[in-house]
Amino acid sequence: MAKKPTLLEQFRSFYFQNKPQDMEQAIKYFTVFGGTSWSVDMSVPLEELIEKKILNNYKYIHSDITKITQSNKHAHALLSGIATGDSRLHSALKKARISRADGEYALEDLFERGLLEDEYSLGASTDEEDFVDEKLNFTTPFMRFWFSFVSPFYKSIKEGDYKESKERFANRQQEFSELIFLKLSIEVMKKGFKEDPIDEAGSYWDRDTEVEILASTKSGKIITGVCKNSNSKAKKTELTKLKEKCEKAHLKSDINVIVSKSGFSNELKNLKGDNLKLFTLKNFKTLVEDLSEKDFIECEGKRY
Repeated sequence: MAKKPTLLEQFRSFYFQNKPQDMEQAIKYFTVFGGTSWSVDMSVPLEELIEKKILNNYKYIHSDITKITQSNKHAHALLSGIATGDSRLHSALKKARISRADGEYALEDLFERGLLEDEYSLGASTDEEDFVDEKLNFTTPFMRFWFSFVSPFYKSIKEGDYKESKERFANRQQEFSELIFLKLSIEVMKKGFKEDPIDEAGSYWDRDTEVEILASTKSGKIITGVCKNSNSKAKKTELTKLKEKCEKAHLKSDINVIVSKSGFSNELKNLKGDNLKLFTLKNFKTLVEDLSEKDFIECEGKRY
């Protein structure tokens, strides 16, 4: 199986191909169309594009996807369970209403076909009693969108009724975008530690708490962080909550990182220093530096 492009490679390709007006727009549209290599008219509202390029072409796209999934009902149920939940294996199986045996058999096939990849909690206990499930990530943002907002409503969409799908997207769009924002934030953070490069980066979770960003540097420093993907500035309380989560998870942090779409309060800015790094959307520009034709990923299937 050929290795799928990384999320960062897909984002760079998307940015090069579609030339968004700003970084916020780039992330918003990438969360839906990322990984397709379709041309996206960024002057058209996202909701209109979803209807025009996805919902109106439901039967054709559905046909293409079922060729990949072999129309396996357990696979489709599991993919929707992952897309609409917290992506942990246990909760995905519960949402899909299938047994662990059936789920693991379907998963093996989905990994082989390149639709999913697994992610493990960094720094989690290796004790069997404390073991926590891995998370299951879609290899492309578009597939996650499809199994969140299209596949669950296939009956009405086939009949040309998009009401349920559109309402679900309107209600969950902000929440839905948080995972992609987090994954790109980790890439931004990695770019920001040039003097002491990051060796490993990801997230931490256990049965009681979750720390969005956990990383270690070449010199052995531990970094913990939080992302705020909202229209309000991040305040000092974000740092307080992060420290509380780290204490609960028994994580000792040398450096705290906060990534905020809308910037920071003055109180938080005044705390910035060696032990606190702050990143905004301006820092996301480091992800798309020196773009060229070689960054473009050709579309594997049909263009819509």
